[in-house]
Amino acid sequence: METSRVYVYGIVHADRALPPDLTGVGRPATAVRLLPVGDLAAVVSDVPDDLRPRRRDLMAHQDVLLRVGSETPVLPMRFGMVADDAVTVARAVDRAAVGHREALERIGGRTEMNVKAMPAQDHVESLVRGDAGLRRLLTDVRNHPSYEGNVRLGEAVAGGLARRATAAAEEVLPELHALSDAFVHGPEVPGCVLNASFLVPEGRSERFRAVVERFTAARSDHVELRLTGPLPCYSFVTPEPLPAGRTGDPTRAERAAVAG
Repeated sequence: METSRVYVYGIVHADRALPPDLTGVGRPATAVRLLPVGDLAAVVSDVPDDLRPRRRDLMAHQDVLLRVGSETPVLPMRFGMVADDAVTVARAVDRAAVGHREALERIGGRTEMNVKAMPAQDHVESLVRGDAGLRRLLTDVRNHPSYEGNVRLGEAVAGGLARRATAAAEEVLPELHALSDAFVHGPEVPGCVLNASFLVPEGRSERFRAVVERFTAARSDHVELRLTGPLPCYSFVTPEPLPAGRTGDPTRAERAAVAG
């Protein structure tokens, strides 16, 4: 086996073939290959000298996972998983083979869809009309202008918008749950009242998207839903299934790259 460092994208069944001419991180882009380990295989490439959590490499990493995942289940690694050599990768995959097989079975034929919900900002007047407390506060601020009063009014409006958006988002969740096999809350995102990921069978992904789009149009005065997907199934596998080195601070950079 090679003795040079190895960049690891994910794990698949060993009898699967990669898409032709698949390339990954680096400039020039590195060639992606399979590293067989029994009935499993790691999707790997060489490690470029200048590997950093830059947008081009983050997107290249995700593109590899999406292209591979479109043809076969893939257990995704986070950006920047680097091993000292292929022997290290093979040993790590072999040690955790049972868990990897179970994870591949769990996500097989499924994709991750992420939904973020944000308050609608263009309908403050309707919020004030429907909230007697806000109307009183607005009248008080107009009659007795002050910095503190403006701050209280701004916080009250923001809180009202968030509560209204949360209630609206909860209306669509049962329908999204019915179209998915699993659901997890993601980390808090500034400005969002909901950040959730769904494990959706591929045959239901378009219906899932249609539900989000229909609901967004119908409730645009209360909430904005933002759908991202299909994505590699990061949220439904062990966060770090392969013990290997990391490069940079990929978690924050990955979120920024996906958000565009």
